[in-house]
Amino acid sequence: MIGSWDANVVGIDGQDTTAQRVVKPSITAYTAGEGEEMRGETVITLRPEFFGSKERTFIEHGELSASLFRYDSGVEAVRLRNARGEVVLLPFQGQQIWDARFDERVLTMRSMFPEPRATRDYLGNYGAFLLHCGATAMGNPSGEDTHPVHGELPNAPYGEAWAAVGTDGKGPYIAVGGEYRHTVAFACDYAARPRVTLRAGETVLPIAMEIHNRKKSAMELMYLAHVNFRPLDGGRLVTPATPEGMRVRTLVPATLSPPAGYREFLEQLAADPARHQLLRPELGFDPEVVFFLSCTADESGWVRSLMVHPDGWASYIGYAADSLDHAVRWISRTPDQDCLGLILPATAEPDGYRAEKKKGNVKVLAAGQSVRFELEAGLLTPSEASAMEQQIAKVLRRTPRAPAKTN
Repeated sequence: MIGSWDANVVGIDGQDTTAQRVVKPSITAYTAGEGEEMRGETVITLRPEFFGSKERTFIEHGELSASLFRYDSGVEAVRLRNARGEVVLLPFQGQQIWDARFDERVLTMRSMFPEPRATRDYLGNYGAFLLHCGATAMGNPSGEDTHPVHGELPNAPYGEAWAAVGTDGKGPYIAVGGEYRHTVAFACDYAARPRVTLRAGETVLPIAMEIHNRKKSAMELMYLAHVNFRPLDGGRLVTPATPEGMRVRTLVPATLSPPAGYREFLEQLAADPARHQLLRPELGFDPEVVFFLSCTADESGWVRSLMVHPDGWASYIGYAADSLDHAVRWISRTPDQDCLGLILPATAEPDGYRAEKKKGNVKVLAAGQSVRFELEAGLLTPSEASAMEQQIAKVLRRTPRAPAKTN
């Protein structure tokens, strides 16, 4: 059903978003008709003028819907819903997942930001469920670095954004994606193309980021997916890494002012890293603790990890380890924010460009080439969590008991 609002609608067969059948009707919303079986995908271009202070339904597809609104701060947002919950994305600001909640459980970290702020500054807008970090640099810059915290991607101004709706072999879905082009003369020219998908009846989000090097020469590349869960007292961290494969970062970034006893706590964790795997309120993750994990992938090539809730549900993340070959854990539990980076899949450790370059962790993307990072994050029911924990235990049984890497 097509109404009246100027937007581009792109009909695409299958999942190939390069297909060329383009029509330009005026639309208010797209609604899949009763009994209509959508095959392929319809992509609708989003424009800033579509977003107002009053939230409006934009797409409906069975139990799935997308609505558009603008926060009081001026930041545009897309709310994707299914029968079990919702996610809020910022299509023009970093393509962040600002919030995620399913089955009446809030998955997103607790922060000092009730709504997103229109800024490029990382710490001036830190409260999202997912931030893409990179791609020319990533991590906390040292005194030798000139890049911002976690690079240019977290709050990047996207020039293109879209919503997609369709049905494939896994059933109905709705998605948001876009493209940000980062060009600096004599330095770099790349396109970042993220995508987040919500499926009918599902509580786990497939997430992808493609980086395409537009230059006729190679580019250096760093990337980290900063997924920020809300930790729970009594939560158990289940990861395919042995205690020998867990290393605590004892370097304290210059941006932090830790309280008394913090360095001693880091030393205790370094001696016994396994003690952090049961979240207890007396553990002093203030202002933060960072772990480097040597994880083992399962037979599909994915690394999967859980925070099992006290009642058996679980926060979950998984990722394709062939392109994301570093696993970072970040925990911050303070009076003002409560966050668990259960695993932050990455191409390097988050110590800034210069330090990672010295470690040999900065990747190189050839001229005209692309790399695709894939992960998934969300909520598992008690039965799903139990099955996943058994799967991780199986992986651990074949993990060699080797010491963690050292710098």
